Amino acid sequence: MNDSLRIIFMGTPDFAVASLNRLLAAGCSVVAVVTAPDRPSGRGLQLTGSPVKRAAEAAGIPVLQPEKLRDPVFLEQLESYRADLQVVVAFRMLPEVVWAMPRIGTFNLHASLLPQYRGAAPINWVIINGETETGVTTFFIEKEIDTGQMIFQETEPIHPHDTAGTLHDRLMERGAGLVLKTVQAIEAGNFPRIPQPAGAELKPAPKIQRETCEINWFQPAEAVRNFVRGMSPYPTAWTKINGKVYKIYSVSASDHSPFAAEPGTASAERKALLIKAEDGWLSVDELQAEGKRRMTAEEFFRGNTI
Repeated sequence: MNDSLRIIFMGTPDFAVASLNRLLAAGCSVVAVVTAPDRPSGRGLQLTGSPVKRAAEAAGIPVLQPEKLRDPVFLEQLESYRADLQVVVAFRMLPEVVWAMPRIGTFNLHASLLPQYRGAAPINWVIINGETETGVTTFFIEKEIDTGQMIFQETEPIHPHDTAGTLHDRLMERGAGLVLKTVQAIEAGNFPRIPQPAGAELKPAPKIQRETCEINWFQPAEAVRNFVRGMSPYPTAWTKINGKVYKIYSVSASDHSPFAAEPGTASAERKALLIKAEDGWLSVDELQAEGKRRMTAEEFFRGNTI
């Protein structure tokens, strides 16, 4: 690829690494990377660089790690790279002084089919809401979050047993391909700028808090199942049984009805954990008790009781 486009890449988690590596493999000129500051991690709480930082350092690319994106020192550093284009994948919200800096602008990869599921957690919410299709979108960043003109979109089916984790991994790879396609189109000077449709009923994808993860058993079993897989493996759905918190990673429909009960009632039956939803019982397939590792229900009942 012609390396005339000087690119600054912005991202932090593994989801962004795939896009960075795809650009580098294609010969794109990534002149610098912007990522989060090092954070304490692991049992020893040692300062650890983000996955994007590690990938950039392995490729010999300069790394910027500002605490504040409006810091004058950071802005001066950023400007010194004379970028033509900035590419953002799984990073924080940018102030205008940053996204408007390159001559072409800044585009973002979003893990949904915009304008649907704008927000911080689109992968989780499409599964929670029982969608059967999602995708990835590249769009130019403008003042209102996730509302800029779209460049390209690609769809991705959501399978009945997908979790947020399995869908994340597929969208990570599909998104990396779309980022490269977008850069190549911009470099060729042949790319669309499509306004996002207005007037549609929009489904949001807000950031998920711990209280959001608590399972509401007063809803249909299928809605509970979608909720659990939409939170699995992270941030993980949870519920209380006999006053103790259990993380729930996987549930499945059960035709076994041990007794009539209120939603949320738990029953240990033949080394299986059943919990009542609004219209039937669900079998908990994988769970994690406080202070324990993640395990199957069968493993759990070898040394624990409910």
